[in-house]
Amino acid sequence: MRRKIMLATGLVVIVLAGIYMFVGSSEKKESTEIETQSMKQMVHDFSVRNTVAESASITSKQLTVTDDDPTKSVTYDLPKDEFFLSIAPYVEKTHPCATHSLTGCQGEMVEEDFNVSIVDLDGNSIMDKTLMKSQPNGFIDLWLPRDKTYRITIEHDGKIAESEVSTFESDDTCLTTMQLH
Repeated sequence: MRRKIMLATGLVVIVLAGIYMFVGSSEKKESTEIETQSMKQMVHDFSVRNTVAESASITSKQLTVTDDDPTKSVTYDLPKDEFFLSIAPYVEKTHPCATHSLTGCQGEMVEEDFNVSIVDLDGNSIMDKTLMKSQPNGFIDLWLPRDKTYRITIEHDGKIAESEVSTFESDDTCLTTMQLH
């Protein structure tokens, strides 16, 4: 009888452990998605100037935010499967940039409407948006699949700019060379 109780108790423990592992892994997956969305929202809030900091810059791998004390900064990892790219189309003036500063970079064309088309090198359409509005900083922020090369076309008032960009680990996150002609 004692053996049956111990066996039954052992089976209950195994079943409960299995349930915990299943529920725990699905909770972890959910929290990762929430963290990614929160991080993307934070990037958006800096871009549209809803959030301020001493500096906030974004590389191909991380978002780094520094507040009042320049010796202390907080770093957030970007999603492993998405690459952040910020584009500032321009007609007359631009600035050189490689690593996008969410708090410092300022584009020429603020809150303007653009048509944006992105195609991979195999001809697959990644994005085809009509009337995509640039933000108060004059940039258009995009999250693209990583480790690929794309052809981007931007149109505004009959003028067009085209560029080839890639989303590999060492690539730039700020594109300021798309002059509309």
